[in-house]
Amino acid sequence: MKIDLTDTTASKVNKALVQGRRAIGTPAVGMVLTLVIVTDEENAYDALKAANDASREHPSRTLVVVKRVSRSPRDRTTSRLDAEVRVGADAGSGETVVLRLYGEVVDHADSVVLPLLLPDAPVVVWWPVNAPLDPAKDPLGALAQRRVTDTYAAEQPVRELAARADAYTPGDTDLSWTRITPWRSMLAAALDQVTCEVDAVEVEGEEFNPSCELLAMWLADRLDVPVKRSLSSGPGLTAVRMRTSTGPITLDRADGTLATLSIQGQPDRAVALKRRETAELMAEELRRLDPDDTYASALRYGVERLAASTAPETPAPASALALEPAKRETPAESSDRATPALMPPVKKAASK
Repeated sequence: MKIDLTDTTASKVNKALVQGRRAIGTPAVGMVLTLVIVTDEENAYDALKAANDASREHPSRTLVVVKRVSRSPRDRTTSRLDAEVRVGADAGSGETVVLRLYGEVVDHADSVVLPLLLPDAPVVVWWPVNAPLDPAKDPLGALAQRRVTDTYAAEQPVRELAARADAYTPGDTDLSWTRITPWRSMLAAALDQVTCEVDAVEVEGEEFNPSCELLAMWLADRLDVPVKRSLSSGPGLTAVRMRTSTGPITLDRADGTLATLSIQGQPDRAVALKRRETAELMAEELRRLDPDDTYASALRYGVERLAASTAPETPAPASALALEPAKRETPAESSDRATPALMPPVKKAASK
């Protein structure tokens, strides 16, 4: 069921929500949280579709805040709020209100959203694009217990990561971090299978993908070893190679769907590691609303420190190239790959 309201108020939107629930025979409110999506008209459809899919796991009231651009000085001084209220099958497993703000009210979106929040329920704010550099200080972000951004949508993702680290506040998170959850789980499980010391790590992935940097910073932070960031044609993350005291450990995913886990002395294993849709990422983020200390620690490690830790002071010998899986290497490939040093010589460090 859809109810369109033109030049309306938050009070009328609330009345429309009650009217819609009664019309479909569900007067009770069964939502567990309020999800506020701050986006533009171009990305509103995709963001709302992902939120509706995620609501099947987390029934929520979804408020989509679309700030419309005013074309003339007169329009910029005229405030107007249009709303589209959706309940029932049109709103996933919750309720949806699409709020379109015009004129001066664009700068006061928090005053429009505040009366529509579910009482005594947590609030999550998500910026699919154009997130503020300091989400906690944003008027809408200040209303939330959890603030979700996506540095992958930024024009300069690596620089955005540095800005996120400077402005981090408990409750901040990023979908670029959520994307690497299966990788972190698989790598941790691989290290649990062997008793070894990790000497060095290489993270391989496409350029301008902040998930690659975040995974590299997480490994550098947790293992306290140099981590090399190398480029590939993608898609996304393609490989992680760890040089250990018992031989190389490699997690290689060339096609974005199926990965191969190689551990010295064990048979190779195929593991499912497909790239996930935005709805799955949001569903994961909504499972926990407490601060993510692991993300904070990895983020604060710093992209600059990561780059500095991989810059060798002296050329590394060819023997340092130990992270490539030996079983797939021919003598010709080994000779070709020995020219650039993959990893500087380092002291052994105990894995955490």
